[in-house]
Amino acid sequence: MATVVLVHPAWFGGWCWRDVAPLLRAAGHDVYTPTLTGLGEREHLVSPEITLSTHVTDVVNTCVFDDLREITLLGSSSGGTVITAVADRIPERIERLIYLDAFLPSHGQSTSDLIPPDRWAVLKQLVESEGEGWLLPRFAPASWESVVRDIWQVTDAAKLQWILPRLRPTPIKHFTEPIQLTNTGGARPHLVYIRCPQGPAPFDKPAALARTSPDWTYRELRVPHIPFVTHPKELVQVLTEVIAGRPT
Repeated sequence: MATVVLVHPAWFGGWCWRDVAPLLRAAGHDVYTPTLTGLGEREHLVSPEITLSTHVTDVVNTCVFDDLREITLLGSSSGGTVITAVADRIPERIERLIYLDAFLPSHGQSTSDLIPPDRWAVLKQLVESEGEGWLLPRFAPASWESVVRDIWQVTDAAKLQWILPRLRPTPIKHFTEPIQLTNTGGARPHLVYIRCPQGPAPFDKPAALARTSPDWTYRELRVPHIPFVTHPKELVQVLTEVIAGRPT
């Protein structure tokens, strides 16, 4: 049995693991799905003061207050930045880091640094035009329905109806605050990268690093960017193999 903490990406909430968490629990794992401040059921707490550090503390506190240890910590997309900082804060509690089509920042980098500049310029314009200067309302100028259906390839009508009302604008500082890594010594967690090749191109670079490094376990899941919605069974199969340490 593993202790698994699943960290959702921007716009989502802990609710997005609805189809994944039960399958992991059925496989014998202890699963936690914290929601980052200002998102999901915690939307009432949204404010301009929320930063990446706020979201890192959300996850750290879940681990500390529930006294979790030997944690498998997974981050999806921008959740990769969150888990990188969490592991730096509480390294003694983390056994494994899993980046699910996720950003992989270095010290001093922010998520926004890893987004192509032309793409980030479009997103910043959305912040100014629709987000009052501090909220990123959505992933693209297109409507959320278009993004979820056409870019993230969620074609099941029931899942569309489940997702769309639950997506929320994300405080821009979730993306723009650089991470500060201070724990450079001691034991390092096992590193895993799961690339979804049908997902956005910015994740090709960290995937290539993981694929060619002896320090990483690399897997590919040939599905769209949010497999926890589109292909939960396939995702859980890969996760259980990785947690069990089975070869690729």
